[in-house]
Amino acid sequence: MPDTATPDQFTFRSRKDGGGTPLLNQWGANSDYGTLRSVLLGPVENYRWLKTSSLSKKTLRRGGEFDPAVARAQHAEMVSAYESAGVEVHSHAPDPHLPYQVFARDSSVMTPFGAIITHMAQYWRRGENIRAIETYQRLGIPVYDVVTAGTFEGGDFNVIEPGCVLIGWEGPEGRSMEEGARQVAGWMQAEGWEVMLADIDPYYVHIDLMVVMLAPKLAAVCTDCTDPAIVDWLRAKRIEIVDVPFRETMALGCNVVALGDDRVLLPAGSRTLGQKLRALGFTVFDPELDMITQGGGGVHCMCQSLVRDPV
Repeated sequence: MPDTATPDQFTFRSRKDGGGTPLLNQWGANSDYGTLRSVLLGPVENYRWLKTSSLSKKTLRRGGEFDPAVARAQHAEMVSAYESAGVEVHSHAPDPHLPYQVFARDSSVMTPFGAIITHMAQYWRRGENIRAIETYQRLGIPVYDVVTAGTFEGGDFNVIEPGCVLIGWEGPEGRSMEEGARQVAGWMQAEGWEVMLADIDPYYVHIDLMVVMLAPKLAAVCTDCTDPAIVDWLRAKRIEIVDVPFRETMALGCNVVALGDDRVLLPAGSRTLGQKLRALGFTVFDPELDMITQGGGGVHCMCQSLVRDPV
Protein backbone atom coordinates (compact mmCIF):
# COMPACT_ATOMS: atom_id res chain seq x y z
CA MET A 1 0.00 0.00 0.00
CA PRO A 2 1.42 3.45 -0.87
CA ASP A 3 2.25 5.61 2.15
CA THR A 4 -0.19 8.25 0.89
CA ALA A 5 -3.15 5.85 0.65
CA THR A 6 -6.12 6.59 2.87
CA PRO A 7 -6.69 3.79 5.40
CA ASP A 8 -9.80 1.73 4.75
CA GLN A 9 -12.67 2.19 7.17
CA PHE A 10 -15.70 0.03 7.88
CA THR A 11 -18.88 1.11 6.14
CA PHE A 12 -21.97 -1.04 5.80
CA ARG A 13 -22.45 -0.47 2.06
CA SER A 14 -19.60 0.87 -0.06
CA ARG A 15 -20.99 -0.31 -3.40
CA LYS A 16 -21.86 2.45 -5.85
CA ASP A 17 -24.95 1.84 -7.97
CA GLY A 18 -23.95 1.33 -11.58
CA GLY A 19 -20.33 0.50 -10.75
CA GLY A 20 -17.25 2.58 -10.17
CA THR A 21 -16.80 1.52 -6.55
CA PRO A 22 -13.31 2.57 -5.34
CA LEU A 23 -10.74 -0.14 -4.76
CA LEU A 24 -9.66 -0.84 -1.20
CA ASN A 25 -6.26 0.43 -0.11
CA GLN A 26 -5.23 -1.98 2.66
CA TRP A 27 -7.45 -5.00 2.11
CA GLY A 28 -8.95 -6.95 -0.76
CA ALA A 29 -8.10 -9.51 -3.44
CA ASN A 30 -8.50 -9.38 -7.20
CA SER A 31 -7.57 -13.04 -7.67
CA ASP A 32 -7.59 -16.35 -5.84
CA TYR A 33 -3.89 -16.97 -6.45
CA GLY A 34 -1.99 -13.73 -5.77
CA THR A 35 0.39 -14.08 -2.82
CA LEU A 36 -1.82 -14.49 0.24
CA ARG A 37 -0.89 -12.01 2.98
CA SER A 38 -3.89 -12.13 5.31
CA VAL A 39 -6.60 -14.74 5.72
CA LEU A 40 -9.87 -15.01 7.65
CA LEU A 41 -10.65 -18.37 9.24
CA GLY A 42 -13.58 -19.62 11.26
CA PRO A 43 -13.34 -20.92 14.84
CA VAL A 44 -13.38 -24.68 15.42
CA GLU A 45 -14.44 -24.64 19.09
CA ASN A 46 -18.12 -25.35 18.44
CA TYR A 47 -17.78 -27.51 15.34
CA ARG A 48 -19.68 -30.77 15.04
CA TRP A 49 -20.94 -32.77 12.09
CA LEU A 50 -24.45 -31.98 10.84
CA LYS A 51 -26.42 -33.21 7.83
CA THR A 52 -25.43 -30.28 5.64
CA SER A 53 -24.30 -32.01 2.42
CA SER A 54 -24.05 -35.35 0.67
CA LEU A 55 -20.63 -35.92 2.23
CA SER A 56 -21.62 -35.19 5.83
CA LYS A 57 -24.81 -37.19 5.44
CA LYS A 58 -22.76 -40.18 4.28
CA THR A 59 -20.32 -39.71 7.16
CA LEU A 60 -23.16 -39.80 9.68
CA ARG A 61 -25.08 -42.55 7.87
CA ARG A 62 -22.03 -44.81 8.05
CA GLY A 63 -21.58 -44.29 11.77
CA GLY A 64 -18.65 -41.91 11.76
CA GLU A 65 -17.60 -40.69 15.20
CA PHE A 66 -16.69 -37.06 15.64
CA ASP A 67 -13.79 -36.26 17.98
CA PRO A 68 -13.68 -32.54 18.83
CA ALA A 69 -10.16 -32.78 20.26
CA VAL A 70 -8.85 -34.19 16.97
CA ALA A 71 -10.71 -31.51 15.01
CA ARG A 72 -9.13 -28.78 17.15
CA ALA A 73 -5.66 -30.28 16.73
CA GLN A 74 -6.06 -30.53 12.96
CA HIS A 75 -7.35 -26.97 12.75
CA ALA A 76 -4.32 -25.79 14.74
CA GLU A 77 -2.06 -27.62 12.28
CA MET A 78 -3.76 -25.78 9.42
CA VAL A 79 -3.27 -22.42 11.18
CA SER A 80 0.39 -23.32 11.68
CA ALA A 81 0.72 -24.07 7.96
CA TYR A 82 -0.63 -20.61 7.10
CA GLU A 83 1.70 -18.93 9.57
CA SER A 84 4.73 -20.86 8.32
CA ALA A 85 3.83 -19.61 4.85
CA GLY A 86 3.96 -16.03 6.15
CA VAL A 87 0.20 -15.47 6.20
CA GLU A 88 -1.42 -13.31 8.88
CA VAL A 89 -4.37 -15.22 10.36
CA HIS A 90 -7.60 -13.60 11.58
CA SER A 91 -10.66 -15.41 12.92
CA HIS A 92 -14.33 -14.81 13.55
CA ALA A 93 -15.29 -14.69 17.22
CA PRO A 94 -16.75 -18.10 18.16
CA ASP A 95 -20.49 -18.36 18.70
CA PRO A 96 -21.75 -21.52 20.49
CA HIS A 97 -24.91 -21.49 18.36
CA LEU A 98 -22.98 -21.67 15.06
CA PRO A 99 -21.46 -25.17 14.68
CA TYR A 100 -20.45 -24.62 11.03
CA GLN A 101 -18.81 -21.24 11.58
CA VAL A 102 -15.46 -22.96 10.90
CA PHE A 103 -16.26 -22.73 7.17
CA ALA A 104 -15.52 -19.02 6.80
CA ARG A 105 -15.78 -19.07 3.00
CA ASP A 106 -19.58 -19.12 2.95
CA SER A 107 -20.73 -16.17 5.05
CA SER A 108 -18.83 -13.56 3.04
CA VAL A 109 -16.87 -12.97 -0.14
CA MET A 110 -13.84 -10.70 -0.42
CA THR A 111 -13.54 -8.52 -3.53
CA PRO A 112 -11.19 -5.65 -4.43
CA PHE A 113 -14.03 -3.29 -3.42
CA GLY A 114 -14.98 -4.73 -0.04
CA ALA A 115 -16.63 -7.75 1.48
CA ILE A 116 -19.94 -9.12 0.21
CA ILE A 117 -22.09 -10.46 3.03
CA THR A 118 -23.93 -13.49 1.74
CA HIS A 119 -27.30 -15.07 2.54
CA MET A 120 -27.00 -18.54 4.02
CA ALA A 121 -29.41 -21.31 3.06
CA GLN A 122 -29.55 -23.46 6.21
CA TYR A 123 -31.13 -22.00 9.31
CA TRP A 124 -28.31 -23.16 11.61
CA ARG A 125 -25.82 -21.08 9.59
CA ARG A 126 -27.71 -17.82 9.09
CA GLY A 127 -26.24 -16.19 12.19
CA GLU A 128 -22.77 -16.54 10.64
CA ASN A 129 -23.51 -13.47 8.52
CA ILE A 130 -23.94 -11.31 11.63
CA ARG A 131 -20.64 -12.51 13.07
CA ALA A 132 -18.98 -11.83 9.70
CA ILE A 133 -20.20 -8.23 9.72
CA GLU A 134 -18.81 -7.83 13.24
CA THR A 135 -15.46 -9.18 12.09
CA TYR A 136 -15.23 -6.76 9.18
CA GLN A 137 -16.21 -3.90 11.47
CA ARG A 138 -13.50 -4.89 13.95
CA LEU A 139 -10.86 -5.08 11.21
CA GLY A 140 -12.00 -1.87 9.49
CA ILE A 141 -12.92 -3.55 6.20
CA PRO A 142 -15.82 -1.98 4.25
CA VAL A 143 -18.82 -4.14 3.42
CA TYR A 144 -19.45 -3.84 -0.32
CA ASP A 145 -23.09 -4.95 -0.06
CA VAL A 146 -25.39 -7.64 1.34
CA VAL A 147 -27.11 -10.31 -0.75
CA THR A 148 -30.88 -9.91 -0.48
CA ALA A 149 -32.42 -11.41 -3.64
CA GLY A 150 -32.10 -15.05 -2.56
CA THR A 151 -29.71 -17.39 -0.84
CA PHE A 152 -26.09 -17.22 -1.96
CA GLU A 153 -22.97 -18.64 -0.29
CA GLY A 154 -19.31 -17.77 -0.75
CA GLY A 155 -18.30 -21.18 -2.07
CA ASP A 156 -20.15 -20.26 -5.27
CA PHE A 157 -18.05 -17.14 -5.91
CA ASN A 158 -14.94 -18.31 -7.73
CA VAL A 159 -12.52 -15.68 -9.04
CA ILE A 160 -10.77 -17.18 -12.06
CA GLU A 161 -8.47 -14.24 -12.80
CA PRO A 162 -8.58 -10.48 -12.22
CA GLY A 163 -11.85 -9.13 -13.54
CA CYS A 164 -13.36 -12.56 -14.19
CA VAL A 165 -15.51 -14.66 -11.87
CA LEU A 166 -17.30 -18.01 -12.11
CA ILE A 167 -20.53 -17.90 -10.10
CA GLY A 168 -22.42 -21.10 -9.30
CA TRP A 169 -25.97 -21.72 -8.21
CA GLU A 170 -27.94 -24.84 -7.33
CA GLY A 171 -31.53 -23.61 -7.09
CA PRO A 172 -33.91 -23.82 -4.12
CA GLU A 173 -32.86 -27.44 -3.44
CA GLY A 174 -29.26 -26.35 -2.90
CA ARG A 175 -27.31 -23.63 -1.16
CA SER A 176 -27.25 -20.76 -3.67
CA MET A 177 -30.36 -19.74 -5.56
CA GLU A 178 -30.31 -18.35 -9.08
CA GLU A 179 -31.80 -15.07 -7.81
CA GLY A 180 -28.97 -14.53 -5.33
CA ALA A 181 -26.33 -15.53 -7.86
CA ARG A 182 -27.72 -13.11 -10.43
CA GLN A 183 -27.77 -10.27 -7.92
CA VAL A 184 -24.06 -10.76 -7.20
CA ALA A 185 -23.33 -11.25 -10.91
CA GLY A 186 -25.03 -7.92 -11.69
CA TRP A 187 -22.87 -6.12 -9.15
CA MET A 188 -19.67 -7.56 -10.63
CA GLN A 189 -20.72 -6.84 -14.20
CA ALA A 190 -21.41 -3.23 -13.24
CA GLU A 191 -17.82 -3.03 -11.98
CA GLY A 192 -16.62 -4.20 -15.39
CA TRP A 193 -16.05 -7.86 -14.54
CA GLU A 194 -16.72 -10.81 -16.82
CA VAL A 195 -19.13 -13.27 -15.20
CA MET A 196 -19.94 -16.85 -16.08
CA LEU A 197 -23.04 -18.17 -14.34
CA ALA A 198 -23.16 -21.93 -13.92
CA ASP A 199 -25.95 -24.07 -12.55
CA ILE A 200 -24.61 -27.12 -10.74
CA ASP A 201 -26.26 -30.14 -9.18
CA PRO A 202 -26.99 -29.61 -5.44
CA TYR A 203 -25.10 -32.86 -4.78
CA TYR A 204 -21.85 -30.95 -5.30
CA VAL A 205 -22.83 -28.17 -2.84
CA HIS A 206 -20.67 -25.34 -4.28
CA ILE A 207 -18.67 -24.62 -7.42
CA ASP A 208 -15.40 -24.56 -5.44
CA LEU A 209 -15.71 -28.27 -4.76
CA MET A 210 -14.79 -28.94 -8.41
CA VAL A 211 -12.92 -25.84 -9.69
CA VAL A 212 -10.20 -23.93 -7.80
CA MET A 213 -7.41 -21.73 -9.16
CA LEU A 214 -3.84 -22.72 -8.26
CA ALA A 215 -1.74 -20.07 -10.04
CA PRO A 216 -2.04 -17.80 -13.06
CA LYS A 217 -3.49 -19.86 -15.91
CA LEU A 218 -3.52 -23.04 -13.79
CA ALA A 219 -6.60 -24.60 -12.18
CA ALA A 220 -7.47 -27.75 -10.27
CA VAL A 221 -10.59 -29.19 -11.87
CA CYS A 222 -12.50 -32.44 -11.52
CA THR A 223 -13.39 -32.95 -15.18
CA ASP A 224 -15.47 -36.00 -14.26
CA CYS A 225 -18.11 -33.82 -12.57
CA THR A 226 -17.58 -30.32 -13.97
CA ASP A 227 -19.92 -29.16 -16.73
CA PRO A 228 -18.06 -29.44 -20.06
CA ALA A 229 -19.14 -25.87 -20.81
CA ILE A 230 -17.12 -24.67 -17.80
CA VAL A 231 -14.11 -26.75 -18.83
CA ASP A 232 -14.31 -25.37 -22.38
CA TRP A 233 -14.62 -21.81 -21.02
CA LEU A 234 -11.50 -22.28 -18.87
CA ARG A 235 -9.53 -23.76 -21.75
CA ALA A 236 -10.61 -20.92 -24.04
CA LYS A 237 -8.86 -18.64 -21.54
CA ARG A 238 -5.73 -20.78 -21.98
CA ILE A 239 -5.99 -22.04 -18.42
CA GLU A 240 -4.17 -25.33 -17.94
CA ILE A 241 -6.16 -27.92 -16.01
CA VAL A 242 -4.75 -30.24 -13.36
CA ASP A 243 -7.35 -32.98 -13.21
CA VAL A 244 -8.44 -34.30 -9.80
CA PRO A 245 -10.08 -37.76 -9.55
CA PHE A 246 -13.77 -37.87 -8.70
CA ARG A 247 -13.29 -39.88 -5.51
CA GLU A 248 -10.74 -37.44 -4.10
CA THR A 249 -12.87 -34.50 -5.25
CA MET A 250 -15.85 -35.80 -3.27
CA ALA A 251 -13.57 -35.96 -0.21
CA LEU A 252 -12.73 -32.24 -0.75
CA GLY A 253 -9.43 -33.01 -2.48
CA CYS A 254 -9.99 -30.32 -5.13
CA ASN A 255 -11.06 -27.74 -2.53
CA VAL A 256 -7.59 -26.25 -1.97
CA VAL A 257 -6.00 -22.85 -1.33
CA ALA A 258 -3.38 -21.18 -3.50
CA LEU A 259 -0.88 -19.32 -1.32
CA GLY A 260 0.90 -17.65 -4.22
CA ASP A 261 4.50 -18.08 -5.41
CA ASP A 262 3.79 -21.68 -6.47
CA ARG A 263 2.66 -22.76 -3.00
CA VAL A 264 -0.60 -24.55 -2.20
CA LEU A 265 -2.40 -25.64 0.96
CA LEU A 266 -4.39 -28.87 0.58
CA PRO A 267 -5.60 -31.70 2.83
CA ALA A 268 -3.37 -34.74 3.28
CA GLY A 269 -6.08 -36.83 1.60
CA SER A 270 -5.61 -34.94 -1.69
CA ARG A 271 -2.82 -37.29 -2.71
CA THR A 272 -3.18 -37.14 -6.49
CA LEU A 273 -3.27 -33.36 -6.69
CA GLY A 274 -0.42 -33.08 -4.20
CA GLN A 275 1.75 -35.43 -6.27
CA LYS A 276 0.95 -33.59 -9.50
CA LEU A 277 1.72 -30.19 -8.00
CA ARG A 278 5.01 -31.34 -6.50
CA ALA A 279 5.96 -32.63 -9.95
CA LEU A 280 5.23 -29.13 -11.29
CA GLY A 281 7.58 -27.61 -8.71
CA PHE A 282 5.00 -26.42 -6.18
CA THR A 283 5.61 -26.31 -2.45
CA VAL A 284 2.72 -28.21 -0.87
CA PHE A 285 1.42 -27.77 2.68
CA ASP A 286 -0.75 -30.80 3.45
CA PRO A 287 -2.04 -31.02 7.03
CA GLU A 288 -4.33 -33.88 8.02
CA LEU A 289 -7.87 -32.47 8.16
CA ASP A 290 -10.17 -35.47 7.82
CA MET A 291 -11.99 -34.87 11.13
CA ILE A 292 -13.13 -31.54 9.68
CA THR A 293 -13.57 -32.40 6.00
CA GLN A 294 -15.86 -35.36 6.75
CA GLY A 295 -18.37 -32.74 7.89
CA GLY A 296 -18.62 -31.39 4.36
CA GLY A 297 -15.99 -28.67 3.82
CA GLY A 298 -12.34 -28.44 2.81
CA VAL A 299 -9.50 -25.95 3.25
CA HIS A 300 -10.94 -23.57 0.65
CA CYS A 301 -14.28 -23.68 2.48
CA MET A 302 -12.49 -22.82 5.72
CA CYS A 303 -10.88 -19.59 4.55
CA GLN A 304 -11.61 -16.19 3.10
CA SER A 305 -8.77 -14.16 1.61
CA LEU A 306 -8.46 -10.72 3.22
CA VAL A 307 -5.32 -9.52 1.45
CA ARG A 308 -3.71 -10.91 -1.68
CA ASP A 309 -1.07 -9.17 -3.73
CA PRO A 310 -2.76 -7.72 -6.82
CA VAL A 311 -1.99 -9.50 -10.09
